[in-house]
Amino acid sequence: MENLEKMAWQWVSEKVENVDISSENYCKTRDVFQARLEKMTNDILQEKEIGENKAYIVAAIAGEVGNNSFDHNLGNWRDTPGVFFDYEYRNGGLIIALADRGQGIFATLKKVRPGLANDEEALKVAFTEVVSGRAPEIRGNGLKFVRENVKVENIHLDFYSGGAKAELNEDFKISEAENEVNGCLAIFRIKK
Repeated sequence: MENLEKMAWQWVSEKVENVDISSENYCKTRDVFQARLEKMTNDILQEKEIGENKAYIVAAIAGEVGNNSFDHNLGNWRDTPGVFFDYEYRNGGLIIALADRGQGIFATLKKVRPGLANDEEALKVAFTEVVSGRAPEIRGNGLKFVRENVKVENIHLDFYSGGAKAELNEDFKISEAENEVNGCLAIFRIKK
């Protein structure tokens, strides 16, 4: 595992007293996250590694995942509000890591789908059905948008929440995660 992924895992899994909130990777509020997302988009456009159209799509899917952290955890953060957000160029591609210390997909969707059995089922519903933990608001298309664009743009996404992992690229696979994530962790791998 490379350094960026290790930092994201550490940020989401550390005891609260060990979480680095002084780092530039920490976005306490949505406006800080949006500013960093804009900076990333401009960096990608200047690098010209993945192309202009794909740069905007990458920004949109990263924005969707990051904004979900704020939308679904407002007032419900486990301990540290906000998100870990960083990116780096590696081997001619781009890696993006996003993590939150929120309630996770299962707890969010269980409010509107009380019959959900576990984290794996919750991830499947989140990425395949139009459903939102913010009912009665009519929402719930965001992670479907992420799934579709990851597939179309040949991006690899590992998404962890609770004890489950969703692996998205040309395929869509959900499995039990090796390590539990209290909140959510998304790692995007974008090729040229």
